[in-house]
Amino acid sequence: MNFPTWLPWLLGFLTAIGPASIDMYLPAFPAIETSFAAPEGAAQITLATYFAGLAVGQMTQGTLSDRFGRRAPIMVGTLIYAAASVGSALAPSIFWLSVFRAIAAFGAAASTVIPRAVVRDLATGQAAAVMMSQLTLVLGVAPILAPSLGGVILIFGNWRWIFWVLAAYAALCCVLVWVLLPDTLPVERRTRLHPGEQLARYGAILRERGFRSHAAMGCAASFAFFSYLGGSSPVFIRGFGLSPSQYAVVFGLCAMGLIVNSQVNVRLLPRFGPHAILRVVGRVHLCATLALVAVAFSQTHVFLLVLLPVFVAVSCMGFINPNVVVGALARHAHQAGSASALMGTGQFLLGAVGGLVVGAFTDGTPRAMAALMLAGSIGMVVADLFRPRA
Repeated sequence: MNFPTWLPWLLGFLTAIGPASIDMYLPAFPAIETSFAAPEGAAQITLATYFAGLAVGQMTQGTLSDRFGRRAPIMVGTLIYAAASVGSALAPSIFWLSVFRAIAAFGAAASTVIPRAVVRDLATGQAAAVMMSQLTLVLGVAPILAPSLGGVILIFGNWRWIFWVLAAYAALCCVLVWVLLPDTLPVERRTRLHPGEQLARYGAILRERGFRSHAAMGCAASFAFFSYLGGSSPVFIRGFGLSPSQYAVVFGLCAMGLIVNSQVNVRLLPRFGPHAILRVVGRVHLCATLALVAVAFSQTHVFLLVLLPVFVAVSCMGFINPNVVVGALARHAHQAGSASALMGTGQFLLGAVGGLVVGAFTDGTPRAMAALMLAGSIGMVVADLFRPRA
């Protein structure tokens, strides 16, 4: 099926709601804790509830997109996200901020799961992996710009303005979907399932080895990545004394590595294929996290020795993200929304666990972050062993 050349850019812009929602307020964690007189690590709770909201929301949004098409659910989801972001900006306590973040994530799940289903509607195999990498290029701009924008907002205002900006961004996304996004799921391919039938569909998806192994690999990689997201702010700001703007530069550098590799992935796919790429990159990720753990637990408090393995591990996600998604959805053309939602739910449930654990053990050192990233990396390599070769 032919699609407009600008469509991956639009899908990336929509999907960027997710990373923007996370990355823009990471530099504000210390300010949020100070504002509410909350203990160190309390801000990570708001991140964990966001991941939990995404996990629940993706199950719902995937089903809705298979029933009503791709366009309407994503519009409703972005409106829910915008309203909840306003609530976050007005939150009177860390508890209510956590609640509104969970509601916002429930809405944002539409912009996370549905664009992946759109890709599966339009392309398969290597073509889908290329399109997913193009989407990742656009998506990758958010982790570079969002922390810097958050740092600039903190210079001229308080952390609440970050959520006002996110609400405005969501409103713009809703308008763009209304004006530009075609519905890629024809009426004759839409499904209407009762809860029992939907559970049976999820069971059938899980029984397929290709989905199960690729999804497990993606979930483990996401656990490592979200442990980095939740742990990096206290490590670099409190542990190494960086300012929010300096932290934004570090975060953007790692994001740039992810973006570059997502485009290298496009060049390598025709020659090596996704299976070989995932196998090699998974082991590179494991080596990087092993090095990070060695530095963290040797109490070698050297900034560059921590940053280098973190950079390598995060950069590996540029290869991992598009290829595991395509591998997981490859045999589920008629239920791409449900399969995408099931995979996303697993990823963000583990993200919520990682956020809570890294917050509980935050002490200004990279030890908790490093240990959790290594655990995710080991899980990814183990899952890789069970992937089918074709």
